[in-house]
Amino acid sequence: MSKFLITGANRGIGLELCKQLQARGDTVIATCRHASSGLKSLKVSIIEDVDVTSETSVERLALQLEGETLDVVLNNAGFLSNEKLDDLDFDRIRRQFEVNTLGPLRVSTALLPNLDAGSKIGIITSRLGSIADNGSGGMYGYRLAKAAANMVGVNLSLDLKKQGIAVALLHPGLIATRMTGYRGDTPEIAARGLLARLDELNLENTGTFWHANGEVLPW
Repeated sequence: MSKFLITGANRGIGLELCKQLQARGDTVIATCRHASSGLKSLKVSIIEDVDVTSETSVERLALQLEGETLDVVLNNAGFLSNEKLDDLDFDRIRRQFEVNTLGPLRVSTALLPNLDAGSKIGIITSRLGSIADNGSGGMYGYRLAKAAANMVGVNLSLDLKKQGIAVALLHPGLIATRMTGYRGDTPEIAARGLLARLDELNLENTGTFWHANGEVLPW
């Protein structure tokens, strides 16, 4: 049995991750800004008012967890806005960097005192952040923020390897959530694959950019 902390756990993939972890007997600390009724119905610990864009909020989370050991920190909180070349809203682009790039870095580094050798960090990223796989353009803010999130994950994997902490970059696939307009596969499929990747994560494959289905994705 492992202890997981999940950000953005109130709905979508985050909520489904909590459900599947609870079902298999793991301990879950679910963090979010506001807990949904679905999250409250689960037998998991919930910490509300956690905003990954706020240093104060994340520092407060770290204080609440002081002295508690975590096996997995899963950075799931995300934000998507679709900017095209003729619609470059830089405020929205900055928001995506704050949530999708700096958020995982903020949370992961704040909780390093809670991680021991053998602990793991997961960052939910996207193949839309792959430069080699970009054949359609568009989605400026999301693509840029996720490409930068990939660099965050690779940096962490290198810097933390000597401490025995492994890091995975995880693409859930196109999943039917509010973020995607409910297009794609079910959150159940994504969560199952994401947990399988985290289960097999180790210091030999740390820093890998995975699709939830196990495919290794191009940078």
